[in-house]
Amino acid sequence: MAVDVALLDRTLATGEAFLRCYQWEPHCLSFGRHEPALRRYDAARIRALGLPCVRRPTGGRAVWHARELTYAVTAPLSAFGGMREAYAAIHALLATALGAMGVQSLLAPRSSLMPGIGSGPCFATPVGGEVLVKGRKVVGSAQLRSGDAFLQHGSLLLADDQGLVGELAGLTPATHPGRSPASPLGREAGFEEAAGAVLATAESLLKGAVREEGLPAGIAALAVPHAARFRSDAWTWQR
Repeated sequence: MAVDVALLDRTLATGEAFLRCYQWEPHCLSFGRHEPALRRYDAARIRALGLPCVRRPTGGRAVWHARELTYAVTAPLSAFGGMREAYAAIHALLATALGAMGVQSLLAPRSSLMPGIGSGPCFATPVGGEVLVKGRKVVGSAQLRSGDAFLQHGSLLLADDQGLVGELAGLTPATHPGRSPASPLGREAGFEEAAGAVLATAESLLKGAVREEGLPAGIAALAVPHAARFRSDAWTWQR
C-alpha cells in the first residue's frame, strides 16, 4: 500500500503514469479506507486465524488477497478526463486482457447501483462498469484522488471465491451471492499468465508504455514515509 501511494506521489511530481501488477506475501485481508471493519467483520476470529490485515488508501470493501492479481494505476486525471472515465477505461483494459487469455467477459451495466461500504465483501455484488465473467464479478476496484492525479487499484480473481471474507462477515452462501466453488474465470489461470496479459494489453493500448521488472528508481524510498501508517493497527482498525 505504501508503494502504491509512493507511485501516486511520483505521478503528482512528474506527471508520469504507472501500471503495477503484484501479489501479496503473506496473503492478506484488506479493508476499504472508509469501511466499518470493526462492525462488519469478526475481529476476534481474524486474530485467532492469524490473518494479516491492512486498510487501503482507496475506498471500497474487503478483499482477501490470495489467489488473485492486484493491480495499481496512478496517472494524471487529464490522461483520462476524469475519475469515472479512468474507472471505465481501466476496466475495459482488464476485460481486453482477459479476452487475450481466452476468457469472455463483459462490463456491468452503468445502471448497477453502488453498494454501501457497510454492505459486505467487495466481490458480493457488482457495480456499474466492473468486469463480469458469466455474470459473476471478477474484478473489484477502488480509487483515490490527490490533486490532479489519482490512484486506482483492484483485484482480479484467479482461483479464489472470496468465501473467507463472507464468512468473516457472518454471511452464509445463500446471502453471499459472490461465493462459488468454481474457478472465477472458468479455467485455471496463474499470476504470471494474467500479469503478462494485462501488461501486454497496456503496452498495445497505451501510447509510449514502457515495461520494466521491479519498481521504478526511487519509489522504494518514497514509500518509506507512508509505511508506518499502513503497518499501524490504529490505522487498520480505526473503525
